[in-house]
Amino acid sequence: MAQVCTIAWVHGSVQGVGFRYTTQHEAQRLGLVGYARNLDDGSVEVVACGEAENVNKLIEWLKAGGPRSARVDKVLTEPHQPDKAWSDFGIRY
Repeated sequence: MAQVCTIAWVHGSVQGVGFRYTTQHEAQRLGLVGYARNLDDGSVEVVACGEAENVNKLIEWLKAGGPRSARVDKVLTEPHQPDKAWSDFGIRY
């Protein structure tokens, strides 16, 4: 299977509701590497790398609203060429 990386910006009520941690759990369940981090504008940036099918599953999960405590208004995505390789899916600060 093809390995891909996607960067996503998730907008809505996504900070202070456990969004990064739930995203980390879902990404790990799908066997992905990358990170989730809060941005100053109130959105969350997610970089997900792995099997194309599983990256797409994570993006669909984000678009569906992520964790129940969050409210996702929109998710913007684009292909990503990371400047480093990750060994796991982490939370960045």
